[in-house]
Amino acid sequence: MGPRRVLVYGLGVSGVAAARHLLAEGLDVVAADDSPGQRQRDSATDLGIELVVAPDASTLAQLASGVDEIVVSPGVPAGHGVFCLGPGVRLVGDVELAWRRARVPMVAVTGTNGKTTVTTLIVSMLVASGLRAVAGGNIGEPLLDVVAGDAEVVVAEVSSFQLALTDTFRPAVAAWVNFSEDHLDWHASVDDYRDAKAKVWANSGPGDVVVVNADDAVVREAAAGAAARGATVVTFGLRDSDYAVTDGWLVGPGGLRVASVQELPRSLPHDLVDDLCAAAAALAAGATAEGCRSALGAFRGLPHRVELVGEARGVRFYDDSKATTPGAVLAALGGFDSAVLIAGGRNKGLDLSVLGTAADRLRAVVAIGEAAPEVMAAFGGRTPVVEAHSMADAVARAAALARPGDTVLLSPACASFDWYPSYAARGDDFVRCVRDLDTTPVAPDSVGR
Repeated sequence: MGPRRVLVYGLGVSGVAAARHLLAEGLDVVAADDSPGQRQRDSATDLGIELVVAPDASTLAQLASGVDEIVVSPGVPAGHGVFCLGPGVRLVGDVELAWRRARVPMVAVTGTNGKTTVTTLIVSMLVASGLRAVAGGNIGEPLLDVVAGDAEVVVAEVSSFQLALTDTFRPAVAAWVNFSEDHLDWHASVDDYRDAKAKVWANSGPGDVVVVNADDAVVREAAAGAAARGATVVTFGLRDSDYAVTDGWLVGPGGLRVASVQELPRSLPHDLVDDLCAAAAALAAGATAEGCRSALGAFRGLPHRVELVGEARGVRFYDDSKATTPGAVLAALGGFDSAVLIAGGRNKGLDLSVLGTAADRLRAVVAIGEAAPEVMAAFGGRTPVVEAHSMADAVARAAALARPGDTVLLSPACASFDWYPSYAARGDDFVRCVRDLDTTPVAPDSVGR
């Protein structure tokens, strides 16, 4: 019998990695891509594989009938024909492929918000504890490359898209940071999105650790199944959890002191929750309390995530451009008593009306982008709202509305693609506009406070 034949759909970074590893194992690989650029064409040539360009339904069905498995890259959009080939076709993603080949323990992190921060912290904690830990998956290197390396622990950030294409995935430690409505431009419903996230624990059992947000009802409910199968449940939250904040300390089971809140560079409520989640997962994966403390003391946050970028006339300006869901915005606002919020962009099919629940924390709102009417409607007269037609206009209007002691927060609750190619480009433009206000540089140790 000849080698198994596999179709790799989408020759992005993860698709190329998948094709390369499968070829090295002696499998027969064919690739397809709907709109390959020169890089994708060159990759196919370098790998020596056939590249089928934008196959129609008939061609795709023919390709599927001749392969044992289809590896679907994360960039393939919802509703694509590859998802409509019927129950007889086996679809997998890069996370499933990497898991099958992993030789060392794997830590998985998922969640609507904060998963990149938590993943980054876990890796730093493990490294500070003397372990070779490497991040992969939704950040860092392709996960297949990471599991083929010399890491002692692999830390995988896994999205709902990636989890949806798993069936045997079983990380030794799996953390679910939080859950709120998101990606309804990809998932058919909130239930579909939740079920995809829940696959992070679908196979957890004896010997595995599930790290659970005690304050999130959806996450708690999903953890019950893992607990029933014998997995160890570890909870985190600001209060009444295995990992919590007590007397100014991040503490773990048995009163273990992980870090003093006063010594942390970032200590907004959502920062502390992320810290607790990361410490719970890292300690379960072999980190030491000292390693966790060292990593937390050195961590000053990631760009565009409630990042303090300037101060002018007693007003602080924060870039939270990565916040593309209402849940992320509400979490960020929880750290401020009085703010002017800049929100809007391209809605991902989410209910923006929930933003109105934060009206009592807001001096005013500046609505931007395609979703500006939805943002304005969300507050329904409960707080002043103005519309801006450029980022410079938004920053100027927010600065004029703010009072000394206030925060101006860019936290859009929407994707950036109406005005910008990425959330990073949006955040960078916000920073540029803030600096045009002649803001005062901020001290490094004040970031996030």
